[in-house]
Amino acid sequence: MVDIRKKRWSLLGIAAVAAVTLTGCAGGSTDAEGGSGEGGSDATLIVYTNSNSDGRGEWITEKAADAGIDIEIVGLGGADLTNRIIAEKNNPVGDVVFGLNNMFFEQLKSEEAITAYEPKWSGEVPADAGDPADGVFWPLVEQAIVTVYDENKITDAPSDEEDLWTDEKYAGRYEVNPALGQATPQLVLASILSRHLDEDGDLGVSDEGWDLVKSYYENGSPAVEGTDLYARITRDEIDYGVIPSSGIAARDEEYGTKTGMIVPDYGVPYVTEQIAQINGTGNEAKAQEFIDWFGSAEVQGEFATEFNSMPVNEGAVDKANPEVVELMGTLDRQDIDFGFVSENLGAWVEKVTLEYIG
Repeated sequence: MVDIRKKRWSLLGIAAVAAVTLTGCAGGSTDAEGGSGEGGSDATLIVYTNSNSDGRGEWITEKAADAGIDIEIVGLGGADLTNRIIAEKNNPVGDVVFGLNNMFFEQLKSEEAITAYEPKWSGEVPADAGDPADGVFWPLVEQAIVTVYDENKITDAPSDEEDLWTDEKYAGRYEVNPALGQATPQLVLASILSRHLDEDGDLGVSDEGWDLVKSYYENGSPAVEGTDLYARITRDEIDYGVIPSSGIAARDEEYGTKTGMIVPDYGVPYVTEQIAQINGTGNEAKAQEFIDWFGSAEVQGEFATEFNSMPVNEGAVDKANPEVVELMGTLDRQDIDFGFVSENLGAWVEKVTLEYIG
């Protein structure tokens, strides 16, 4: 029986898995001119995404054209893209947005910047992977955010990541990213605080939760801009750090590491890339056609084959890399209320920035 409190997986065998990173996903940005409000059914569809790098934007554009859908990709980072869509909500430029995670989509939903549409493939995805309450956004692909180390060097990793932050023997030996404007550091913070919610606590979090956050930032080694986590691990600057699961295999291949992962009994946070129609688009029929097409089992299966992604559409899973499917099946999902997180994340980030990061 596998001990879910300490799963160490040798991942050299899946070195072919491409890195699909949570942050920095957006490639070159293309500016769309003018709003889509005047567009008709034959207008070019403006598709916003933070997931167009590594040839994905070009692939989607070409495949959509083959399907008779003329699109223009506009790529930005997650936070910037979210802010742009909200800023444009009274005069929307984009028609569809995909690639952002649950937290960002919850923000768009709360601002009424996106609108509900039930895709034809809605019955092929788990209801709780998107927006089960209102069906405003729908899931496409997913990955886990994990604490990793090199099994070539570490043979006695702790079974819970919280030990790294509270046991003095690990002080300075794990990387912490204080850039809370980025998606992955935000998700790490949400993961910590979501385990220690208290309606009577400061900003809805117990004292224990805030003490853990303080320890996390206080005892970690700050990330070095422009330096990969695995480069620091191989140089013996640190032993542990956080990374999206899809980036592991490529780094093992590049750095000669043998990645192990700390998987606590409460699981690890997952990020699920979503898709939605932008509220107020004047190209509604074409936007819905694109959503139906892109999220379908056929297209998501082709996308998974091309980019080694893990599709949420159950009909596309058999086209995914078997090693990717196996890996994701071993990582238990942490229960996070992304609606609550979205409502409180801004205040959490402000508190942490002022009190713990400085």
